[in-house]
Amino acid sequence: MAAPAPIRVVIVDDSLVAREMLAQILATDPAIEVVGQAVDGQDGVDTVARLRPDLVTMDIHMPRMDGLEATERIMAYTPTPILVVSSSVHGEGMGRAFDALSAGALEVIKKPEPRDWADLERIGREVIRKVKILARVKVITHIRGKRGAPDPHQKVPAVPTSGGHTIVAIGSSTGGPSALMSVLKPLPRTFPLPIVIAQHIADGFIPGLVNWLDGSCTVSVKAAEDGMTIQPGVAYFAPTGRNLKVDGSRLVFSAPEKGQLYIPSADTLLSSVARTHHGRGIGVLLTGMGADGASGLKAMRVAGSPTIAQDEETSTVFGMPRAAIELGAASSVLPVQDIAAEILRMVGR
Repeated sequence: MAAPAPIRVVIVDDSLVAREMLAQILATDPAIEVVGQAVDGQDGVDTVARLRPDLVTMDIHMPRMDGLEATERIMAYTPTPILVVSSSVHGEGMGRAFDALSAGALEVIKKPEPRDWADLERIGREVIRKVKILARVKVITHIRGKRGAPDPHQKVPAVPTSGGHTIVAIGSSTGGPSALMSVLKPLPRTFPLPIVIAQHIADGFIPGLVNWLDGSCTVSVKAAEDGMTIQPGVAYFAPTGRNLKVDGSRLVFSAPEKGQLYIPSADTLLSSVARTHHGRGIGVLLTGMGADGASGLKAMRVAGSPTIAQDEETSTVFGMPRAAIELGAASSVLPVQDIAAEILRMVGR
């Protein structure tokens, strides 16, 4: 049997050093072929249109056209899986990296740099793993690059009661940042419940994700702290490298459990909510690779909580929601743009 065709990759970065380092990393795997390199966003748009690769690695800060605009153009006219490779983990640069995820890019990782040489083997393995996973994702056209983004000032009515519910727990992975924006942004400042979130993301990117969401949402968005008391109208993100549990009204960090592939674990978080909030939580499982969160969502449903899984059509990767649906963990399956309205209906009931 003939070997499968290699994954064809285009690298877009204005730094020659960065392009060559990424090319060398990818060249170590025979299943990947770098078919083109572009020196800025406009060059990237043209190169992708010409070569039609399986995946694009995209820098953010570039002359002539930056990575955000290039992502918008590519996803509008030649939809292709895009992995954002960013040197910025804080500030405006990180915000633009997450804006690129809203425009259709799939994931963001830290750019390998010469000073990372001692850890380059681990970084290289992670880059290769992401490329292999994301190249299989079937992306859709994002018309934002053709007609602009939707109105960011949409008004949402206040919610008067909580309907007996005490907390919202969310798990997400690949495609999660933009899905979380869709869920959190419509919630009003007066939202009566705390929200706890386990999002799989590369180490160092939780602060940037928190700042990006906090700047766009009316609910407050924070990085969780061990021992913190949860408050209504605040969304708390689990840290990378540690699990987050809810013990009543308190957040507790814990070490990864044996055999867990994804840290922070959505299963750990959702199961803790099922255990300590019984049937009064609301569980949500969004887009992502694998099955993390399915058993935790099932525990919440068994405890009597309403549980929501994102549908296949709006999921970047339908792995986690599919696993939950097949396990009987989801009491409803909804497009991501309808999840906030359903949560508001539940707490205002």
